[in-house]
Amino acid sequence: MKKSVYSLALAGVLSLGIAGAAFAQDNAAPPDQGPGAMQGGGPHRINPDQQLKRMTRQLDLTADQQTQIKPILESRATRMQQLFQDQSMDPQDRRSKMRAIQDDTSNRIETVLNDSQKQKFEQMQAQMHERRQGGGEEVAPPPAQPQL
Repeated sequence: MKKSVYSLALAGVLSLGIAGAAFAQDNAAPPDQGPGAMQGGGPHRINPDQQLKRMTRQLDLTADQQTQIKPILESRATRMQQLFQDQSMDPQDRRSKMRAIQDDTSNRIETVLNDSQKQKFEQMQAQMHERRQGGGEEVAPPPAQPQL
């Protein structure tokens, strides 16, 4: 039971975290992205081709930039998949490694972008981080109960 809870929690983190900061901004899935569009068949597999299409559209990537970024996205997808398959790892360690992979990927992508693209990419990442943290909205405390 405990293992399945960890698996569900990890699946949630993966679906929110590894979608990539720049890629989840576009809420509408393209028509060619359906259940079969995820390469590798698993729900935890990121589709680097779809991510590249979104990045190309959102950041106006050149063909050369696309050629440089695609292997970075593929590497991240492979590393994340391997990490997810390693069931011997403590969930906290797994989250830490996932974060490190995402940071490494973002840094490598930024080296390919020009200054205006970097700024847009960083904004997109900040928005995604905000979404993962619950939108940044403060929750109002419950109203005080009258004392009798």
